[in-house]
Amino acid sequence: MDKIEKIEIALQSIRPYLQKDGGDVELVELTESNVLKVRLLGACENCSMSAMTLKAGIEESVKNVVPDIQEVQAV
Repeated sequence: MDKIEKIEIALQSIRPYLQKDGGDVELVELTESNVLKVRLLGACENCSMSAMTLKAGIEESVKNVVPDIQEVQAV
């Protein structure tokens, strides 16, 4: 299983929580320097808590599965 597959599994684990509030997340790119770029969708796009969701939720979930991810950024 490659990194992208592992990342998708991590995103699937957090997706129900985002969807419950009318949002979602999609993987955009994994850079050569292991920075994961994601797009927040729906209610997550303009939510005042999106920065916290990105760092405490999405980034933490992804790093638990793929520890060499340096950072998760919203694009």
